[in-house]
Amino acid sequence: MDLLYRGLLYIHVVSVIVSVGPFFILFPIIKKLRTARGTELDAHVSTFRFIVWLAKHAGHVLVGSGALLLILGPWSWRTPWVLLTLLLLFCSLFFLARAFSPTLRRFTEDGSDQNELADKLKKAVWIYLILLMIMLWFMVVKPYLW
Repeated sequence: MDLLYRGLLYIHVVSVIVSVGPFFILFPIIKKLRTARGTELDAHVSTFRFIVWLAKHAGHVLVGSGALLLILGPWSWRTPWVLLTLLLLFCSLFFLARAFSPTLRRFTEDGSDQNELADKLKKAVWIYLILLMIMLWFMVVKPYLW
């Protein structure tokens, strides 16, 4: 059982890295989106979409492994840090679903203001990273809240 739990913990940590890490690559891409045209713009938008897709699917592994760790481990679903992490998780899922795809679609429309769209993406990436970092803090520190 101990080996299974440690293996799941490893998978959980790797999925956190894959969920969070690629978002830091987006800042230089956002900078290039401001002036990119044609195929260069398409390449940057495709890269951005791929990173969001990768984070979404790594998030599935993250949630699944986290649920298994809760079932097999010493914590209950009613533990405060678990409840707050789940609350933030649901908030981030709704945010992820709405924050990036509509804005990325607008880059391909004629007459779109690329600077405005890039600013919107930059703000969305920061908000998402902050949500992820708060969840990570809860999982690492496991604070006693009530």
